[in-house]
Amino acid sequence: MLKRILNISLAYVGVVIGAGLSSGQDLMQYFVSFGKWGIIGTIVLGIISVVFGKIIITLGSYYRSNDHFEVLSQIAGPITNKILDIALIISCFVVGFVMIAGAGSNLNQQFGLPFWAGGLICAALVILVSFLDFDKITSVLGIFTPLVFVMIIIIAFYTFIGKSFDFEELEAISATIPSPMPNVWVSLLNYFALTAMTGVSMAFVLGGSIMRIGVAEKSGLLGGFVVSIIITVATCILYANVKLVSTVDIPMLAIAEQIHPVFSLVYALTIFGLIFNTAFSLFYALAKRFSSDKPKRFYPILIGAVVIGYGLSFMGFKSLVSVMYPLLGYIGFLMLFILAIAWVKERSNIKGEKHLRRKMIQLITKKYDDNQEYTKGDREEFHQLGEDSIVDTQSIKSDIKDLVKEKFNDNTR
Repeated sequence: MLKRILNISLAYVGVVIGAGLSSGQDLMQYFVSFGKWGIIGTIVLGIISVVFGKIIITLGSYYRSNDHFEVLSQIAGPITNKILDIALIISCFVVGFVMIAGAGSNLNQQFGLPFWAGGLICAALVILVSFLDFDKITSVLGIFTPLVFVMIIIIAFYTFIGKSFDFEELEAISATIPSPMPNVWVSLLNYFALTAMTGVSMAFVLGGSIMRIGVAEKSGLLGGFVVSIIITVATCILYANVKLVSTVDIPMLAIAEQIHPVFSLVYALTIFGLIFNTAFSLFYALAKRFSSDKPKRFYPILIGAVVIGYGLSFMGFKSLVSVMYPLLGYIGFLMLFILAIAWVKERSNIKGEKHLRRKMIQLITKKYDDNQEYTKGDREEFHQLGEDSIVDTQSIKSDIKDLVKEKFNDNTR
């Protein structure tokens, strides 16, 4: 269970932090531009991130969603549902090609690789990895999260240990950084709404892969907590180094280059991995949305979207962040409001479903455990609980049986 929690939470972090956070570009525009108040803003953002991390992953698990539409159709009215569905489709595609642009900028800044080549490598990887099964995909999404966490801590030690700072100078330089937001409070809300818009589609899919709602809750909390730490520490690093990084496309990479060439190389590859994480998650979720009724359409849709996204990525990473991110963030306000209302309304039902599934697992475990007797009464109760579940009866019964059988097979190996 612990392994499952870690896998999902790390995958969630990989989906959310993406190119902008790990590169530092969106943090520069959203937080560093407001100086010390921007750092305070990231702390508030961290609290919001933990709360909504739990809400999003748990709702995905509760409804056992394969795409965002399955959740939205349950928690929003027809008109609102349609608006959010269209907004999420647009955000998946737009931020997807922004990530491809980020890949081009990243490899260009570190290796001098032509912009088109870096984006092409990222686009090709998105298509290739989509052919793996979902458990392997989840593992891939979580690979780079521990790396970036450790590397940001290393950069933090390099930045702050034994050094002093002229805060008046830092404030003055920070004030010269253009921000798309009027103040830090609108900025932090817009930024989190943006992360919700870009991450919620794949987060629902991640949550939908979890049968145990308790596991989903813990995964969301842990994922949101890790995101909050990375955002706050990275913003502090960028603020302290603002004189160095105020004009570059990939600010964190510029700082890494000051530490050691090898460290810079590893960090560049890690950023690329996180860019890929987000790009893949967005295009994957987009293709899932349009192929839910016809699975055979999944790969043609995904490949077509990636190819078009690659072409649009030539608009440039930094300019795309400054224009597209705020717009999507404002649309995301509606998403956060709907999610919060759904959580309040469904809390008791989620709690009931959580106990229902736990009981179903306990009952069917008897069937596969030689030391327990699986009675006719147990079978009837198992079926009745399946009838009472929010999920389709045959689906929930089959999935729980598979979960328990897998557990017993693992124990006998």
